[in-house]
Formats: sequence, structure tokens, C-alpha cells
Amino acid sequence: MSIKEKYINGIKIDPNIFTFKFGCRCNGECCHYGVYTDLKESEHILTIKDKIIPLMDETQSKNISEWFEPAEEDEDFESGVAVGTEIINNKCTFLDKNGLCVLQRLALQEGEHKWKYKPIYCVLFPLTIYQNTLTIDDEHIDRLKYCNKFPVADTSIFEACKEEIHYFLGDEGFQELLNYKEEVLSQLQNGVLADGNKK
Repeated sequence: MSIKEKYINGIKIDPNIFTFKFGCRCNGECCHYGVYTDLKESEHILTIKDKIIPLMDETQSKNISEWFEPAEEDEDFESGVAVGTEIINNKCTFLDKNGLCVLQRLALQEGEHKWKYKPIYCVLFPLTIYQNTLTIDDEHIDRLKYCNKFPVADTSIFEACKEEIHYFLGDEGFQELLNYKEEVLSQLQNGVLADGNKK
């Protein structure tokens, strides 16, 4: 017997997110490598450049031509095109010297939702969308010291990222996910799903 496949908002759900043990002592480390944005997200960020630039410090480039890598095709992005943020001074172009994202700082300064301007892949990490599946970005977290898998931890990656997943899926989608979680965990007792920390 196997876990039934589940799609929410057209995205397949990897059931391992409910069992994968994870911990994070956040210091912005995950932002050091930059992120892939959807083409539409990068274009929108450029439209608000005049609000972003004043928030940047001396470790960041205020030259907008240095903010993004060349675009490339990627079916996991809504527009079908991904655009990576550049790495400047060993960190994402939008990360300041204090380990804070200027996109998030701008949203908070304006009294908006903190993730209004952030690319969705920034919000979701350590989860990702890969081959149309909400899953664990274990390739990236394996490079990180403070944001990584912890087999002895009490917290699953799902519990650690509830707010982010709720934001991504919306109220109805998140409730559907909670129902699926209960279904998966009940089958776990029968040994249907392997330990999420095993590859």
C-alpha cells in the first residue's frame, strides 16, 4: 500500500514534508546563495527600485543591472522563466550587512505583509517547488550549517514552515494540506512511508 498522491492548487505534495526533521537558527545564511525568482517577480522588483535602493547599505549594489542573472527557461515557475538574484559580497544582492532582506524591510516599512515583495522561493525555503511538487530543498540545506536537517529534532519541516506554507497555499489549500497530513501520519503507523530523513 502506498500514500495516495495529493495535488493542491495544481501542485503535488511530497508527503515527506510531514516527517522530515528540521531545525533552523536563522541568521540569513540561506540567503547567501541567492534565489531563483519568477520573471514576473524580478520585473516587479525592478519597478520598485526607487524604494529599494535607499534601504541598501554599502555592501550592496545600487546598480540595478547587477541585481539579476540572465533569464532561463524553467517549467517550475509560473511564467516558465526563472531569473536568479546575483551574489554580491558573498550574499544575495538584496541581503544587507545585518542579514536582513531589503525587500522584506520595505514591505514592513510600508505596513504591508512582510512577504509582499519577496520571491515565493525565498518565502518557501527550505521547501521548494521541483517538478511541480512541493518538496524539501535538501540540495540547498545540505550546504548550510544553521538551517539544516536534524534527525533528533522534535520539529518536522512542515511544523517549522507552517506560516510560509499557509501563505503559499491560501486558507483553503492549507486546510486541505492539514487533512492530507492527518491521512499521511495515520498511514505512517503501518509503515507505508519511509523516514523522511532517509534518502
